[in-house]
Amino acid sequence: QLHSDVDKGDGSIKYILSGEGASSIFIIDENTGDIHATKRLDREEQAYYTLRAQALDRLTNKPVEPESEFVIKIQDINDNEPKFLDGPYTAGVPEMSPVGTSVVQVTATDADDPTYGNSARVVYSILQGQPYFSVEPKTGVIKTALPNMDREAKDQYLLVIQAKDMVGQNGGLSGTTSVTVTLTDVNDNPPRFPRRSYQYNVPESLPVASVVARIKAADADVGPNAEMEYKIVDGDGLGVFKISVDKDTQEGIITIQKELDFEAKTSYTLRIEATNMHVDPRFLSLGPFSDMTTVKIIVEDVDEPPVFTSRLYSMVVSEAAKVGTIIGTVAAHDPDASNSPVRYSIDRNTDLERYFNIDANSGVITTAKSLDRETNAVHNITVLAMESQNPAQIGRGYVAITILDINDNAPEFAMEYETTVCENAQSGQVIQKISAIDKDDPPNGHQFYFSLAAEAANNHNFTLQDNKDNTATVLTRRNGFRRQEQSVFYLPIFIVDSGSPSLSSTNTLTIRVCDCDADGIAQTCNAEAYILPAGLSTGALIAILACVLTLLVLVLLIVTMRRRKKEPLIFDEERDIRENIVRYDDEGGGEEDTEAFDMAALRNLNIIRDTKTRRDVTPEIQFLSRPTFKSIPDNVIFREFIWERLKEADVDPCAPPYDSLQTYAFEGNGSVAESLSSLDSISSNSDQNYDYLSDWGPRFKRLADMYGTGPDCLYS
Repeated sequence: QLHSDVDKGDGSIKYILSGEGASSIFIIDENTGDIHATKRLDREEQAYYTLRAQALDRLTNKPVEPESEFVIKIQDINDNEPKFLDGPYTAGVPEMSPVGTSVVQVTATDADDPTYGNSARVVYSILQGQPYFSVEPKTGVIKTALPNMDREAKDQYLLVIQAKDMVGQNGGLSGTTSVTVTLTDVNDNPPRFPRRSYQYNVPESLPVASVVARIKAADADVGPNAEMEYKIVDGDGLGVFKISVDKDTQEGIITIQKELDFEAKTSYTLRIEATNMHVDPRFLSLGPFSDMTTVKIIVEDVDEPPVFTSRLYSMVVSEAAKVGTIIGTVAAHDPDASNSPVRYSIDRNTDLERYFNIDANSGVITTAKSLDRETNAVHNITVLAMESQNPAQIGRGYVAITILDINDNAPEFAMEYETTVCENAQSGQVIQKISAIDKDDPPNGHQFYFSLAAEAANNHNFTLQDNKDNTATVLTRRNGFRRQEQSVFYLPIFIVDSGSPSLSSTNTLTIRVCDCDADGIAQTCNAEAYILPAGLSTGALIAILACVLTLLVLVLLIVTMRRRKKEPLIFDEERDIRENIVRYDDEGGGEEDTEAFDMAALRNLNIIRDTKTRRDVTPEIQFLSRPTFKSIPDNVIFREFIWERLKEADVDPCAPPYDSLQTYAFEGNGSVAESLSSLDSISSNSDQNYDYLSDWGPRFKRLADMYGTGPDCLYS
């Protein structure tokens, strides 16, 4: 309540209020000065309000006292429960930890005023998780309450922690949170093999590095605490087998280090130890963190291929060896107890030229062809050995045959020399240095001897000097050379090697005479300028040759044109207009019988025809020979032509037997088939009159004669 000393209680004073919450949260009675709250207040939202009050004269509305400021403080009550703002919690603690080991600290917050009463004083307690864990009431630190908690027995716990204000007294508010505690692993479990001994069977043919077996020592720990190390500590297979660890499964992998041989040893015994790699000294009292087991490996017999006594045979033979010469012997045996006989052969893929043979029973290798070291100095062949009882079992041996050299190649020039000598050369001048090569390979190296051949020893032009270092020098023997006299010299050089017996060859050195400059460098070596006749230059010679070639071309053109003029004009038979009749239906040999309409044949009945005897048809009409007329009308020519064709068809072995001509012989007058024409002839009963054809001119005279009714009609 606000009250002014000026206020006499007569209502002349009026009170007003301003500031935070004025009129909305706080109101004032303007007559009495009483301040009231219009709604529920929450200290946690706002703990203080600053207001200003003033007393005014009601009539003049002027202040009667200065404005006064005051603060309204909200007094706290316990209306907020504690809250775990960071919950729920997760934490971990090593297994086997001692009692009192700190796990995690939880914190609850109370929004009430901590300076007023006990509304914000929180006490912690554990509602779930006993008797394994406990909590400090004031700090909220969770600790282990039992010793030797084993992760392998139970690895996770769920705790419920309560925070209660009012120092835990009755009537206080509370909040809860959950804490998940996981026991982390420690190496408190030594490895142990499930069995004291193991046995595995493996075939003797198992390749080196193959896996024989996998064994594993059990360890209840996880992660690094379960990592193992395996080793073979004893047994008769220390050098034959080895063991390694699989990092993912922690298994011990036993593999083969050497080839197994049933005939040599049938079983092996191994003592294997498994040890933890990371041992915790705190738990050494639980026992040694290692274990032992015995592994027995039984070797099973398999049918093995023959085995050679050596992986590689080295043999030598001279290239002069005759066919059938023995080079060496290979040997193989069946390693199995049956000891089956072995037969030998050469893999021809390694001896394509078949230089060698091998005795199938003894393994003796001999030459089958003449050898040449210069072609192939070393032959690498593969010898196959197969069991007689089981040819599928094949062993392979490798033979390297070195061919020994003999002196069978004569020396020769090292290259093709292009030797020149200047026209102004002086006597004793070096014009060429030569060397030699030899395909042979003597053990002490080559030594060549050079000299001029006997026929050139006394020549007056050149001489040869042996340098005693497998080279020789060619020198001039006189001063000056002339191209017009001799442009090329051939110098035979005799070369001998140092072989036993020695071989020799004569090689010819070609020496050209050239025009040289002042430095002795050849400029031109051609001698044509001296060969041409006097007064005739090279350009003139080229012009003469061009004229001769031009004349030859003209002569060839004239001959070709004359031959073309003499050739007869040949018409293409397929384009002859007279043969258009082949495109219509006709009698006789059919549409493809183009010879039937050769007009020359129609007008010449004296053509000699080959008479062919027909075997499948006997002519129904016997034909009589007819005289030859010198001048016969055209219609008779056609009739005779038809008779000739009919006769040929009857005796032709190629004509089909069902040809209509075989039945009717001919059409028209006197034929049993009568006329086959689409136009009625004069002998028919047709009323058609073709006399008008005579009025159409000479071009239609032929038709008028054939179908007209005149007295000269051949068919009347």
